[in-house]
Amino acid sequence: MDEFLTQSIAEADPEVAEMVRAETARQEFTLELIASENHASRAVREAAGSIFTNKYAEGYPGRRYYGGCVVMDAMESLARDRAKKLFGAAHANVQPHSGASANLAVLMATVRPGDTILSLDLAHGGHLSHGLKVNFSGTLFNIVSYGVQQGSERIDMADVRRLAREFKPKLIIAGFSAYPRTLDFGAFAEIGKEVGAAVMADIAHIAGLVAVGLQPSPIGVCDYTTTTTHKTLRGPRGGLIMCGEENAKLIDRWVFPGTQGGPLMHAILAKAVAFGEALRPEFKVYQQQIVENAQALAESLVSRGYRLVSGGTDNHLMLVDLRAAHPDLTGKQAEEWLEQAGVIVNKNMIPFDERPPTQTSGLRLGTPALTTRGMKAAEMKKVADLIHAALSAEGEETAINRVREDVRALCKQFPLHG
Repeated sequence: MDEFLTQSIAEADPEVAEMVRAETARQEFTLELIASENHASRAVREAAGSIFTNKYAEGYPGRRYYGGCVVMDAMESLARDRAKKLFGAAHANVQPHSGASANLAVLMATVRPGDTILSLDLAHGGHLSHGLKVNFSGTLFNIVSYGVQQGSERIDMADVRRLAREFKPKLIIAGFSAYPRTLDFGAFAEIGKEVGAAVMADIAHIAGLVAVGLQPSPIGVCDYTTTTTHKTLRGPRGGLIMCGEENAKLIDRWVFPGTQGGPLMHAILAKAVAFGEALRPEFKVYQQQIVENAQALAESLVSRGYRLVSGGTDNHLMLVDLRAAHPDLTGKQAEEWLEQAGVIVNKNMIPFDERPPTQTSGLRLGTPALTTRGMKAAEMKKVADLIHAALSAEGEETAINRVREDVRALCKQFPLHG
C-alpha cells in the first residue's frame, strides 16, 4: 500500500496543515456576516472529504459511462429523493458544481445565444450569472434589466411587465444576490406566460427559508428553480436544479453532457447529508432564528443611525447604506476596518449608487452563520454595537483592537468547534 494513503494532512503536508489550522482559527474567532456564507456541519464536511472523491460517475443513476457505480447510483438517488421531498419538487438534478453552473444549464436549456433574458440589474441586487457582461450570461445573451423603484427600493412588478412586453424575452429570471425583500414568484410566472417566456427562480440565498415555508416557494410556479446548497441551506458548496417532469430530461441533458463532465460525487454525498439535516424539525427552528436575528440586527443598526435599503429586511440579509451615518466612508474601507476588528462582511453596491463597484456606498450583511453558532437577538444588538464601534473608530488602531478583543470574547461564548 502506498504510504501516503494513510497519512493525515499534518503528516503528508505540514505547510497545508498550517493553512487549515489558520483558517480554522480565523473562522472560530471572527463574526461571519457575509450573507452567502455559513458553517457546514461536521457530517457535511466529512462527506465532502470522503472516499467518494475517488470515483468517476459520468451520467446518471442506472445510466453511467463507467463501471463500479452501484453505490454511486444509490447515493445520488438518495440525494435527489431528499431534495425533492425537502422542496416538494417533481424532479431534482443534484450534479451542478455551483449555483452558476446550475444557472448555465437552465440558460442553455431555454435560450439560444443572442436571445433576450430579463433579469434583475446587478447594481440593484442581481447576480453575475444573471447577466454580467463579462460572465457567460452577459456574453452569450442579450440582457435587459429590471430594477427597484427609487423611492421604495423594491422591485416594481408593473415595470417588469412593461419591459417583458416591450422586449419579449425568452427567459425571465426571478432571483437575486442582494435584495432584502420577498419576491412574488407568482407575478413573475404570470408575466412569463403573458409574453411566452420561461421563468427561472434563483433561490440560492433563500433556499433554507423556502424549504421550511418562511419564504414563498417557486416550485410548481416557475418553470425552473436553481439554488446553491451552502448559504441558508447550510450544506456543501454546490448547486441544484429543480423542475417539473416535463422538463426533467431537458435539464438533465444540459447538465450532462451539456455543461459538465463527471459529477463531484463527494459533493453530492455532502448534499445528501445536508438535505437530510434540513428535513429535520430543528432546521425550521434554525431558519426562524435566522429571520429573527436579521430583524434584530436591522433594527439595532437603524437605531444607531444607519440607513437600510428598502427600510429593512424580509429574509436573512440587509443592505446598509453607509452614507447616513458615515457620509465619506466607502464600502471598501468599511469592509477593511471591520475585518481588522474581526467582523467579516462584504462591500456591496446599493441601488442608484454613485460610487463604483470597487468602492460602493454599502455593505451586505446576513445572519445565517452567526445563527449557526447559536447567537440570538440579544447578540445581534451586541454585533451592531461592534460594527458601529469599529466604523466610528475610523481606522484608529487602538480602538479597532479594543473591538477585536470584544469580538473574540463574543466568539468564545459561541464556539464553532468545541
